[in-house]
Amino acid sequence: MKNTFYFIIFLVILSCSKNKEKITPTRVSTDSISLFLNLSENDSFSFKKRLIYSDKSFLMIKDQKDDTLKRKNLLRLISNYSKINSWEKYKTSNNFFLKSAIKDNDTLQIATAYSQSGLYYFNSNINDSAFYFYLKSEKLLKNINNKNTLLEVYIKKATIQFYNDDYLGAELSATNALKIARILNDALKEYYALNLLGVISNEFANYKKAIEYHEKALKVTEKNKFPPENHLETITLNNIGYTYQNLGENEKAIVNFKKALKDDKLFIENPGLYATLFDNLAYSNFKLKDFKNLPSMFYKSLKIRDSLKLTSKIIYSKIHLSEYYYKIKNKNLAKNLAKDALLNARENGFSGDVLLSLKQLTKVDSINSAKYSNEYIKINDSLQTAERNSKDKFARIAFETDEISQENVDLEGRNRTLLYFLMFGGIIILFVFIIRYQRNRAKELLYLQSQQRANEEIFNLMASQETAAAETRNKEKKKIAKDIHDGVLGRMFGARMNLDSLNNNIDTESAEKRLAYLNELKIIEQDLREISHDLNREKQVLINNFVAIVNDLLEEQRNAFPSKVAFKISEDINWNNINNNIKINMYRILQEGLQNINKYANAKKIEVSISSDANNIILSIIDNGDGFDANKKKKGIGLQNMISRASDCRGIIDINSIKGEGTTIILTMPITKQS
Repeated sequence: MKNTFYFIIFLVILSCSKNKEKITPTRVSTDSISLFLNLSENDSFSFKKRLIYSDKSFLMIKDQKDDTLKRKNLLRLISNYSKINSWEKYKTSNNFFLKSAIKDNDTLQIATAYSQSGLYYFNSNINDSAFYFYLKSEKLLKNINNKNTLLEVYIKKATIQFYNDDYLGAELSATNALKIARILNDALKEYYALNLLGVISNEFANYKKAIEYHEKALKVTEKNKFPPENHLETITLNNIGYTYQNLGENEKAIVNFKKALKDDKLFIENPGLYATLFDNLAYSNFKLKDFKNLPSMFYKSLKIRDSLKLTSKIIYSKIHLSEYYYKIKNKNLAKNLAKDALLNARENGFSGDVLLSLKQLTKVDSINSAKYSNEYIKINDSLQTAERNSKDKFARIAFETDEISQENVDLEGRNRTLLYFLMFGGIIILFVFIIRYQRNRAKELLYLQSQQRANEEIFNLMASQETAAAETRNKEKKKIAKDIHDGVLGRMFGARMNLDSLNNNIDTESAEKRLAYLNELKIIEQDLREISHDLNREKQVLINNFVAIVNDLLEEQRNAFPSKVAFKISEDINWNNINNNIKINMYRILQEGLQNINKYANAKKIEVSISSDANNIILSIIDNGDGFDANKKKKGIGLQNMISRASDCRGIIDINSIKGEGTTIILTMPITKQS
């Protein structure tokens, strides 16, 4: 029964594909892709020529970057491959489209690609895969509430379910399509949905409901100007007539068939539909025992169907002719026609046609009736099992898809929870890190402040020492000035005056006096030399104030720790010319180096030396302690302070250490004179 409606469903599938306005290349486009696409869409060309242009378009589109323009071109190309029945290339180009849509995370276009995959598998007669992709498309479209595309998917999905005898599922999908079509005021899709619901109701044997749906579909065609080449009104009239035929109301059926046959362009534009109408009209006349134009009407329909190679329709025509000849008692011809129908049905491989042929043979071949009847029962049982399996398969696909979707939702929920947990944990860790960092920073600042205070104290100490030394120098200068003025100068003046008075005397007494005065001058010279030595010694004492501080530090080291300390300082260093900041930082680096040796090195011997060259003053600290791996060991705050102090004086500190062989610290700082 359902076979009568196949051409209707096929029209639904084609019409539900995305229709695009045909573009005729009225001018040569500078864009080569657009030019070839326009040529491939020109239906005045042969399919072969359009395929060549489509393939050229595809080769160029593949090299485009993934963007909206590329997918727009791919959609045109995919549509064109479907129109010229190049389904494998349709699939290949659709796969490219799907990858591009997924890469751009475009949900609507991903859903469109799934829908197009569904159409490919439908045309390949792989209905479970087609249903699977339509279902995936449906779920995505529901999420983004895209009613236009969802409407098309519902119609395609209902068609597949109808083909596979899942009438309840098909009815639900078609009902959903009808609701959306009315919301969108899409008259054409409303017609398709009503037509599907009418066909489905006919399969349920709910003929009155089927007529109701078809009459509503007919009203939609009357209200709207659909393209006349689609012959939608004619299709609906045939469906109404066929439903009346199933009700046994053949007079009403004939009225609708004859009205449909008034479509004067039907035979030219859709001969298959014309043959079906003619066969249905003949069969209703047969049921009413009006044999006036029989069997010529049956043969006319058979001839058209045979020329179009419509195998299932040919089988129907032969069964109708077999019924007619059996009715007029020509049993041999009736039997032969039924056998031909069975042979064609087996060659075609469609179980429904085989069942119809066996049912007819059971009537007309009384000798083999039992054999045909048993075969009919066997095939019918297996067909019913297959139908149940098909329904179960669709239900299973829907369930598994829902299950996968739910798993994805659950996984997204778990991932979201994990993300929140990680974010919360990260915030806590960051918060703890900030607190610890702030605490360490505060400690470091306190340490730096204490260091600064210590530096200030050292500086003040050195400054006070310098002041004391200056006061001592002033006192000594005054004393020396007084000694020179009161002693040496007076004596020199007296000696000079006496020598002047003796200048002209050459006697022995004068000579002895001159000799005495010369001795006096020698004594005065000796006194001046002693004063000079005293001044030099005082200057040396003043110079050696910094050296004394260093000596005190090293003496404390010797007294407090068991390691032996050797200290050497160059006498060539002019400490008066060296900036106090250099002295302070050099002292602190030496102090820190000794502290590190005492804490970690277990050294038995320490060598400290201070030397200079033309531009730099150099401090070296060498110990024979445990040492450490200078490359791996993280520098502590002590070493960092030493490096920082060297940097403050634009100096360089070099720390070399080997485990078990001790440590060498060389500090080199440029000499900066006192300002």
